[in-house]
Amino acid sequence: MAVRVAVRAEARGALSRAELGRLARRATRMTLAAALTDPTLGPPHTVEAGLTLAGDREVHELNRRYRRKNRPTDVLAFALREAHGARLTAGLLGDVIISVDTARRQAQSTLYDEVLFLWSHGLCHLLGYDHRTDRQEREMNARMSALRAEAERRGAVRLA
Repeated sequence: MAVRVAVRAEARGALSRAELGRLARRATRMTLAAALTDPTLGPPHTVEAGLTLAGDREVHELNRRYRRKNRPTDVLAFALREAHGARLTAGLLGDVIISVDTARRQAQSTLYDEVLFLWSHGLCHLLGYDHRTDRQEREMNARMSALRAEAERRGAVRLA
């Protein structure tokens, strides 16, 4: 069970080493809580996801290439469960890419808090949630809140 955190050159220094460590631990805890809730993901200890911190330039290019939107965005999620041959990727959720530049501009608190919020958003997309309707958005926001609450808790990971 792991969340691999990568920091691209454009995003280096945005978060401290301590914040990156805390982000990795909390992101992993959220992912484990999600895996405990959904048996279709496979054994919880085998579930993996990637988290990349990047800059607006890279996220803009990915957004243009894969979503046909010619602008940066805060978070992109590339879910492997939706990909062709998804059964071959059991346990591999996909990748979340966060623009620290956009996150910094929209942060209402700290950059770290915004990145953690965006991770929960991206993780929900990897789990199959969307927000095209009001009902879907309410469900996704509730799941994001539950995952973030579990990330903050101490002790054994619970379903979230």
